[in-house]
Amino acid sequence: MSFSYVYLALAIVSEVMATTSLAASQGLTRPWPVVAMACGYAVAFIFLALSLKSIPVGIAYAIWSGAGIVLVASIGWALFRQPLDMPAVVGLGLIIAGISIMQIFSRSALH
Repeated sequence: MSFSYVYLALAIVSEVMATTSLAASQGLTRPWPVVAMACGYAVAFIFLALSLKSIPVGIAYAIWSGAGIVLVASIGWALFRQPLDMPAVVGLGLIIAGISIMQIFSRSALH
């Protein structure tokens, strides 16, 4: 189980890089961002699959998607100047709170 969360973290980073590349591809019209996107998603799913050897799929997917949402929204704000209004920031905070509650209090995460 020790490497499972490392694999999950690598899956999250790869997915965020792939999604950022997707945005940079400008509708799949720029070849290098498209290549980075495809490679990033492939790597993300490989690491996600490895993490599922020890982490229950519901827990892993909740962490993967939640962390991805928060990171992609932050990158969109920082790199692509996409605005985040107060309801969006509160929603992202609730996602972070949900992931934290799951990790701290759920026995399911300890599979």
